[in-house]
Amino acid sequence: MKSKFVSDIAFTTAVKKRQEEMGSRKTYQNMAEKRDWQTKITEQLRYFISERDSFYMASANAEGQPYIQHRGGPKGFLKVLDEEHLAFADFTGNRQYISVGNFDENNKVHLFLMDYPNRKRIKIWGEATVISHDSNLENKLKDEEYEVPIERVIKIKVTAWDVNCPQHIQQRYTLEEIRPYLDQL
Repeated sequence: MKSKFVSDIAFTTAVKKRQEEMGSRKTYQNMAEKRDWQTKITEQLRYFISERDSFYMASANAEGQPYIQHRGGPKGFLKVLDEEHLAFADFTGNRQYISVGNFDENNKVHLFLMDYPNRKRIKIWGEATVISHDSNLENKLKDEEYEVPIERVIKIKVTAWDVNCPQHIQQRYTLEEIRPYLDQL
């Protein structure tokens, strides 16, 4: 059965039942009716993504066992390919291959992008495809100043995204962000 709202990707029947029990269901129903979550990558989202140097990526295996991994690289390493697709170069790492193995069984993926200084976070749901040996795509994603070997590309078809509230986000800054102020001191 097709969901009525994009946000039903997260607000399943069980979640809605719990929201009803806890008194928040009407709020989220109204939200979906007035401004449901997005399915296309907007210019605002494109800019937000271009400023990130890391994100958290969740996957789950066929049994539903979740796994979350931090992904990092140069600012903007997660690229917008078009209004429905993101991709990033998957660099040589610890060689556990848990995420890519999970995608072989279950291509559902969730990205969590944080902007700590501005206390903003964006959640992205999608479907991942693992692509090996595509030099055209690798060249689009390659950063000439970042000389880590690319093992594969992870391409994500965005199915939904939403901006999350700033509550409980502690401001944090990178050394790059505070260096000008430290130099002044």
